Amino acid sequence: MPQLDLICVGAIAGSYGVAGEARIKSFCAEPSAIGDYGPLFSEDGSKTFLITLTRPVTGGFGARIAGVATKEQADALRGVSLFAPRAVLPALPDDEFYYADLIGLDVVDTGGAALGAVKAVHNHGAGDILEVGVSGLLIPFTRAAVPTVDLAARRVVVDLPEERDSDIGVEA
Repeated sequence: MPQLDLICVGAIAGSYGVAGEARIKSFCAEPSAIGDYGPLFSEDGSKTFLITLTRPVTGGFGARIAGVATKEQADALRGVSLFAPRAVLPALPDDEFYYADLIGLDVVDTGGAALGAVKAVHNHGAGDILEVGVSGLLIPFTRAAVPTVDLAARRVVVDLPEERDSDIGVEA
């Protein structure tokens, strides 16, 4: 199988009801769009998931997954991340990025000092946060804190406040 350029668009959160439906959590800007991207894949591209959204449910959507007929089969898929090929996803405006494009970018401060690389991007409901390097430095992904994202140069410039150590409770 050729290597696919995959972007995580959601996850299976377990079963919904007793008739084999699954609960799908969407990571798409328009949550219901997860049903529009054709077959979805496992992270390594080895498994294919044909999903049909059936209804909105708390925290996502109820969905039928081809080949899944029982509650136990749906529960067995809990935690499986769902990926779509980049080619089927919409193009983004210049100031928006897929999380996958940010992971691994070098992070420097406005003076050019290296801080590490983007390890993860988190969103717990109040906005995106970049996790940087092994130190686990967390930076809000806002225009003020991250004025420059240069995908071509594989670099992110961050503007950290001068008093950042005291702001995060680290003693000098």
